[in-house]
Amino acid sequence: MLQYFVNIWDSVKTPLIGMRLTWRRLFTPAVTLQYPEERWELPPNSRMQLFVNMDDCIGCAQCERVCPVQCITIDTIKAVPDEVEETTTGHKKRLHVAKFDIDMAKCCYCDLCTFPCPTECIYMTPSFEDAAPDRFGLLYHFAQITPEKAAALSAKARTFDEAAEARKAAAQPAKAAAAD
Repeated sequence: MLQYFVNIWDSVKTPLIGMRLTWRRLFTPAVTLQYPEERWELPPNSRMQLFVNMDDCIGCAQCERVCPVQCITIDTIKAVPDEVEETTTGHKKRLHVAKFDIDMAKCCYCDLCTFPCPTECIYMTPSFEDAAPDRFGLLYHFAQITPEKAAALSAKARTFDEAAEARKAAAQPAKAAAAD
């Protein structure tokens, strides 16, 4: 019989405990933000969307190798020595970056790809409002080389390598004759 009254008391006491918080918050002003017009101040180290400055990218693919989910895809073409450019940080661009894609649908926002970059050209931006109707809209292409230009650069690099191999092969018999 005593247990019956204890159960009744518990069934009355439990909602009252829950309503205590409701009554306390009922008379305080709301802190709701009207989103498009008002925005929260984000912490300075918050991780949002990746961005690549292709003018500074040397095509080393270190960011691609360190990515735990392989959301970064890089294809490079060897640069001919007379076409080697410099980045704003002073690094030589010995590779042309034909493809630099980041699939933000796969990205786990770990920020690991930004640390090994020698030119610091890949970084997290504070942009977080990048919704897309399907996951293919989250695939970002950063390379600025057209497929036609990539084919031309590849052909030029191939002919340079073939000419270098021919010079090396021509130098072998002369080197062997000089050694005798």
